[in-house]
Amino acid sequence: MNFKKKGGVSHSIPTGSMADITFLLLIFFMVSTVFVRFRVTGIIMPKAEKIEELKKRRHINYLWVSADRKIYIDDKLATLDQVAGIFYTRRVKDPRMVVSLKCDYRAPYGLISRVMEQLREADALRINFATNREG
Repeated sequence: MNFKKKGGVSHSIPTGSMADITFLLLIFFMVSTVFVRFRVTGIIMPKAEKIEELKKRRHINYLWVSADRKIYIDDKLATLDQVAGIFYTRRVKDPRMVVSLKCDYRAPYGLISRVMEQLREADALRINFATNREG
């Protein structure tokens, strides 16, 4: 006896809703992703009564001085001797560069003064002192 197949099983995967699922996953990851710009922690900036926010954030380079005498340039640990060289090359590339100096209020002032001297050697004279609003 010969049996004939009456119907075949479809071997294709339905892809009609694949675009919807992809779009929903894309929206989920866009909403739930958090971008961390810098990871320097433990720095408590001094308080100020009157502060002024920088309007343009394009040409800003960040420099942190922590309470335990560590210097960070754009989230990377640096020594005091490297500050002038790093900021000199950045100033040559971008003459409109602004250095945002974020110092812990417990940091020794002598170290902050030496950092500012290094910035002066690099001709990076546009310095912003970051603070927290008092209150």
